[in-house]
Amino acid sequence: MFSFRKSSLLLARRFDVIAAAAIFLMMALTCVDVLLRYFFRKPIPGTYEIVSFLGAVAVSFAMAYTLAEKGHVAVSLVVQLFRKKLQGIVESTISVFGIMLFALITWQSVLYGIDCQRAGEVSLTLQLPFYPIIYGVALGAGVVCLVLFVDLVDAIAKLRDR
Repeated sequence: MFSFRKSSLLLARRFDVIAAAAIFLMMALTCVDVLLRYFFRKPIPGTYEIVSFLGAVAVSFAMAYTLAEKGHVAVSLVVQLFRKKLQGIVESTISVFGIMLFALITWQSVLYGIDCQRAGEVSLTLQLPFYPIIYGVALGAGVVCLVLFVDLVDAIAKLRDR
């Protein structure tokens, strides 16, 4: 299990690096677009589309690492007051529902990506296809499922502790 935990956390970290790069690119592209508009009256065509795509990548790829690092808002203060066994029950329940939710997001994103790919859906200005971004969202949600599974195993271990 240690190897699986380490691998899933490493994968989440790598996805977080990609998310950070997407945020940097969003910032750089927006700044360059504003400067070109202001000084040369020549905006970069499709900036809005590219920033939107990068935003989807940033959010979906950062979720798993944020979850792994417990960087999200949680009610852990109240749960920490419970006995270890009750903590395990609460955390197991949360992990199971989280896995179900993100598995559903993964599945539906893949189906939507397939539909967009078959239909040839593209963005309006640059004619960029949507489906790679949608598959990226599915991939990010799938990694969240892996991290939640590691959390579930930890929570079940609390149930065994006395």
